[in-house]
Amino acid sequence: MAGLAHYMAQYNHEHSSPWNKLLHGVGIPVIFAGIVGLFLMKWLLGIGLFLGGWVLLLLGHRIEGNNPAFFRGPIYFLVGPIWVANETWMYLTGHREKKTSRQTRAPQS
Repeated sequence: MAGLAHYMAQYNHEHSSPWNKLLHGVGIPVIFAGIVGLFLMKWLLGIGLFLGGWVLLLLGHRIEGNNPAFFRGPIYFLVGPIWVANETWMYLTGHREKKTSRQTRAPQS
């Protein structure tokens, strides 16, 4: 069985567009808030948040041009929130992925 690092790398690969990242960064917490709302008996608000969050995620995948990762397996329902938390933490702490020398090289003619 693959480890969390494998799933995170795959998820990160499929969520490279800044717009998709932003929509997931908003959509996944909104889905979670909708689920919490359902459990707190505010079902109409919960359903609205839940569906609204999914619309944001699907819009992000339409922009990115790929299918949601959960089509590959239900494990991605857990990987998504972990990925958003990791991306948020990296943004707030100022950690950025460092480019390799291959990525920073000027194209040769």
